Amino acid sequence: MTPTLVFDIETVPDVAGLRRLRPQWQGLADAEVAESAFAERRDKTGSDFLPLHLHRVVAIGCAFRDTQGFRVRCLGGERDDEAKLITDFFRLVDRYTPQLVSWNGGGFDLPVLHYRALMHGVQAARYWEMGEDEREFKWNNYISRYHLRHLDLMDLLSLYQPRATAPLDEIARLAGCPGKLGMDGAQVWPSYQQGRLAEIRAYCETDVVNTFLVYTRFERMRGVLTEAAFAAEQALVRATLQEAAGAHWAEFLAAWPEG
Repeated sequence: MTPTLVFDIETVPDVAGLRRLRPQWQGLADAEVAESAFAERRDKTGSDFLPLHLHRVVAIGCAFRDTQGFRVRCLGGERDDEAKLITDFFRLVDRYTPQLVSWNGGGFDLPVLHYRALMHGVQAARYWEMGEDEREFKWNNYISRYHLRHLDLMDLLSLYQPRATAPLDEIARLAGCPGKLGMDGAQVWPSYQQGRLAEIRAYCETDVVNTFLVYTRFERMRGVLTEAAFAAEQALVRATLQEAAGAHWAEFLAAWPEG
């Protein structure tokens, strides 16, 4: 079995980077720097969503499936800095060469990780392999959009058409999965300012489990999983979460009825 790594990141504005790029904001508090950046962005685009290189990673959630079972957690600890989280992520890729799975990972998560890894000097040789050293990576690597070593479910299910994309929360709930619980991406920055990083990490973990459950449905749809194998994957996830610590898993299970 090729290991499967489902991943998701949570980010906040890179206020230190913004101060570097906008010296006039040097004396402002973090919240004021972020609001100035949001306002500048709204004036230019009509949206306050910052360019991807100005996002700072505060959580990386991973759901990992291999012959040993199913595990889910956020990388590192609450006190670990961004460089440590990103290093841990690419070390997983280096160690296992997993099947990467995401929802909009090609449009958001991976570009953010690229920029931030570049800034921190993080090495990721396996991830960036494109056939120079291993020929098979020329035809199937993590970088090329139409290769499946990284499977962006949102991108593929929409047939790469921006107008056809759908949010994970709605697809998950329509498919009988819990969907987002208690938080969404718009609440990450306010929650971070309030010191609620543990809640952000819990939210990130539930997101990757939702994505994994949708992925198993996709694998059943394309014939990779039989009905029996699909049911076994659902049961494995459920059993794992029943043994996992954290109130968010009790809430997740309560929102995910059997059958």
